[in-house]
Amino acid sequence: MSNTVRTSPVRRRAALACASVLAVLSLTATACGPENGDPSTDAGGTSAPTVAASGSAPGKPGLGLPTSLADLANWSLDDWAKFANDNILKNDVVKGFWDMTKMEAAAGRDTPEFSTQSATAQNETDAQLPGPIPAKPQAHPYNAATAVLGKLFLEDGKGGGGYCSATVVSDPANPGRSNLVYTASHCLHEGKGGKFFQKMTFVPSFNKSGAYSNGKKASEAEMAPYGWWAADEAYVSPQWAAEGGHDGGPVSQYDFGMIHVHNMNGGGKSLEETVGSSVPVWFNAPRDQINSAFAYGYPSAAPFDGRELEHCDSTVKPAKLSFEAARPTMYVIGCTMTPGSSGGGWFVTKDGKPALISVNSIGPKPAAWMAGPSLQAQAKNMFDYVSKKKR
Repeated sequence: MSNTVRTSPVRRRAALACASVLAVLSLTATACGPENGDPSTDAGGTSAPTVAASGSAPGKPGLGLPTSLADLANWSLDDWAKFANDNILKNDVVKGFWDMTKMEAAAGRDTPEFSTQSATAQNETDAQLPGPIPAKPQAHPYNAATAVLGKLFLEDGKGGGGYCSATVVSDPANPGRSNLVYTASHCLHEGKGGKFFQKMTFVPSFNKSGAYSNGKKASEAEMAPYGWWAADEAYVSPQWAAEGGHDGGPVSQYDFGMIHVHNMNGGGKSLEETVGSSVPVWFNAPRDQINSAFAYGYPSAAPFDGRELEHCDSTVKPAKLSFEAARPTMYVIGCTMTPGSSGGGWFVTKDGKPALISVNSIGPKPAAWMAGPSLQAQAKNMFDYVSKKKR
């Protein structure tokens, strides 16, 4: 990338988390059909296509990627199983690793700058991106609806601690008992030639009571009111595994990922039962019917401190951002959240209830707007595999 002209520097942000949008905000988006003309689909609505992928693509050996990454829309569940088996998470986190000291020291995940020059040449990119919408803190204590948002702590390949944001999502194969958490691929995996991050642990409703706010000290139980949930499986888009890294761009259009977790304290209750809620993922959401979006996360860079769940409430139709026309066009809303918000959920209302349509992926520095991937067929096929997997 040394020959790239850097214009409009952009950084990826860590997590927008908090489904208070679910209970506190009045969401206005509605839906009919997806942007590609197929019927709109919630998580688990239909099975994945059964056309097998073929060939291989450059990148990390053993990925089993098709010659054209666009073919992912036609992967069968068996194709996803092969990809997952070639890319297994070995999460070596142990109970007690993320103690109060480590959680306090963890910084919101960030990435280097990249150029938006290629995006401005795409017909799918709006000429004018949104102006900044100030992020606002969610009021304490967080209720069951906002408890679906939390921090995803991780350790990078150099042993440094960090975090992203993430959301508890509904599992159609296990209604009412989901252990699935949705976030961004760059929050889970190093990208091309790399591996999964380690010590990945989800803490739902971080600082629920507000005891940790305003520089105050708090107990581990107050910071993690619903305990620690370790990732036992992790999944990223094959595009991220083949192309991802320090620079964003076209790969950001597939910047979605998810983990399956278990309670490190044991017990028979699922994550959803423990926090009291989950949010369905709305795949193939119709762009022309989405008239607002509400993004949540735990930003850590100034003027934020990573202790509060913040949200940006956009009451206008999301703008469009595309680096490569063949890939799903990203959503863009005004927002001033900083690193620490990556992977957090974007919510709209579907059938009178909240639904997740995207996660935070990239945004400029200084923060003014944020962009998230549109979750189309590729995202749904991966989700179907994870949901239906026998455990």
